[in-house]
Amino acid sequence: MEIRQLKYFLKVAETLNFSEASRRLFITQSTLSQQISHLEKEIGLPLFERNSHEVYLTEPGKELLPYAIKAVVATDSCIAHIEDLKQMIAGELNIGVTYSFSTIMMDTMVDFMKTYPGVKLNIFYHSMDELLEMLKSRKVDFVLAFLPLQSDKEIDSRIIFTNRLAAIVNQNHPLAKQQCIHLKELERFGLVLPARGLLARHAFERLISHQDLELKVKVEVNTIDLIFQLLHRSNYISILAESTVVHEEGLKALPLDTPDNQMEGCIHFLKDAYMKHSAQEFIKMLCQSTSILTNFTLKDVLQ
Repeated sequence: MEIRQLKYFLKVAETLNFSEASRRLFITQSTLSQQISHLEKEIGLPLFERNSHEVYLTEPGKELLPYAIKAVVATDSCIAHIEDLKQMIAGELNIGVTYSFSTIMMDTMVDFMKTYPGVKLNIFYHSMDELLEMLKSRKVDFVLAFLPLQSDKEIDSRIIFTNRLAAIVNQNHPLAKQQCIHLKELERFGLVLPARGLLARHAFERLISHQDLELKVKVEVNTIDLIFQLLHRSNYISILAESTVVHEEGLKALPLDTPDNQMEGCIHFLKDAYMKHSAQEFIKMLCQSTSILTNFTLKDVLQ
């Protein structure tokens, strides 16, 4: 039983005239009669009584009618919904985000929701390792995070902007007026560091691995919000990517004045996987956002 045959059946049931039904369906009367005949053979019962002047629904035809209507309506709704998905009028977009990206993507989220109100956004904040595992299990459509220290053969990572590791201080901190900070200056203040396992911590430890420093690590935290609160209320210093504090009022990022101090902000997705139109549009809007264009060197992620 085909949906097409059910549509033909419904048109004949509506008009009770094969000639008129075929005209409205834009098919020949012989084609219509043949398809109705195939449907009757499959069901094993006649659906119409015909004579030289009139057409009537049989009892089986009357019984089939409501089910045929439901089937055709459901199919048409499904097709319409898929078309909506193609045009980003409906559907869901699942995005994995590390904490360093949370502030710079906020404007894009707001603009995207205004432009595509029918698309539901599901945002997941976790560590990079957790998000990349979610990506591989298809729980998210793409991940916004920095370039990992080790590549993964299953994941394609495209750089969208370059960034630096920075000392984060409050606006009244003794170092706040500087344009950058030397690693040696960190010895003078207590440090609030992101927890081990987070990329900013990995990157910082790599930078200081060959330095003779006596650092005073006071707190290790795996939540950016708590780091921000501590920095607002003290003269501690944290080490994070510049992008982490783009929209955080009262805090300032002082890039670390040391070689190889560069981090690449990336869009990560599965290799050879289809990327939703909504995902492509979100990425395009992110790359064109004021947060990115004003603060970072932009790359062409969609090349």
